[in-house]
Amino acid sequence: MSHPRGPLAQLRRGHEELVLELLRKHGPLSRGELGKLCQLSRTTLYDILAGLLSTGAVVTATQPDAPRGRGRPAETLTLHPGAGQAIGIDFARRAVHVAAVNLAHEIVGSASEPHPADLSWEGRVDLAERLVASLTDGGLRLGALSAIGVGVVGPVDGPDSEDAPDPAGGESTPEAADEPAHPAQVLLGERFGVPVLLDNNTRLAALGEAIWGAAAGGQDVLYLRLSHGVGGGLVVGGSLHRGAYGLSGEFGHITVDPAGAPCDCGGTGCLETVASIRAVLDAYRAAGGRAEDVPELAKAIRAGDETALTLLEGVGGRIGGVLAAVCNAIGPSVIVIGGELAETGAALIEPVERALRAQVMPVSRHRLSLRRATLGEAAGALGGIALVLHESPLLSRYPAGPDLAADPIDVSEQAPKEGS
Repeated sequence: MSHPRGPLAQLRRGHEELVLELLRKHGPLSRGELGKLCQLSRTTLYDILAGLLSTGAVVTATQPDAPRGRGRPAETLTLHPGAGQAIGIDFARRAVHVAAVNLAHEIVGSASEPHPADLSWEGRVDLAERLVASLTDGGLRLGALSAIGVGVVGPVDGPDSEDAPDPAGGESTPEAADEPAHPAQVLLGERFGVPVLLDNNTRLAALGEAIWGAAAGGQDVLYLRLSHGVGGGLVVGGSLHRGAYGLSGEFGHITVDPAGAPCDCGGTGCLETVASIRAVLDAYRAAGGRAEDVPELAKAIRAGDETALTLLEGVGGRIGGVLAAVCNAIGPSVIVIGGELAETGAALIEPVERALRAQVMPVSRHRLSLRRATLGEAAGALGGIALVLHESPLLSRYPAGPDLAADPIDVSEQAPKEGS
């Protein structure tokens, strides 16, 4: 499936998105009403509508209670909920998560499946394709919103970027700028025949929580995910913040112990070295505890295991200190904590809150709201969908426009990159 490129194609895509956004926001509208709202010329609007009607993304619907008068009642147009889906995929370190919404922005469903950390990108994309098929009855129809939003681990220089800085913390180089597209973009583009928008999966989880989840409606939000890596995202002044070179939200690489353990990023004593799943489980076992995963650790906590409770008290204090420092710099009103480690509950969250309240500026102490994430494993995939729809005010200053890299790459032996 080919997709035209260039300014005219981008302009047309923008017009389509404008019309679809108006129909999402206002419901059924006549052509005349759409014309007044979108300010497009009659010829341009009718051409855009003809294309959307032909794909089935928009359908006609005559209002049953239209007043009788001379001539036929005005024909109205509306989104067809069954005409297509928008798809989001989150390639986490050890699992693939997918979510789908229809063109009326109703969540169709979500699905997840774990995999080994060293699974190839071909294997990950095969898994994603199977999960997508399970949500769409094997027949994906993207309609006019023909793109897929994808989250990956590590820094990403914008949602349609073809290059990113070294995830180990090195500076971007001229050679890096010439690197080809991410293998997820290439492989998904080949499988589905559509452009692929790419961004950091934890930042997309922040977007998902800020639109549909625990921080819905928040204008200044700090999101922290405690998983196999530690990272997050920021909503500042009502907009998702990407930062220079896609490096916003790397909270896991804030130093908490200068004499601590080395970190995968190249630093020493980063928050990730004490608050990631591996770090917490290793510390618990070193102290005499027995747990192979987070559910076993949570079981020990419920049983009143003092070793586990003491460990999480210390980990929570380190997390709260980092959150307080970021809050003093950014000034959010809502903090959302997600990820598998958050499933340990009050044993972790309460010491986080105590340290946060103790170290944040007194004037902010009683204005901050600390909340548990609500979207679970689907958060990143739902954030990818928001990136595709590009309808949220949170994306008003975010790079726009899907663009699949044209340069092919050999991904047959390329292993997934690790990041925060």
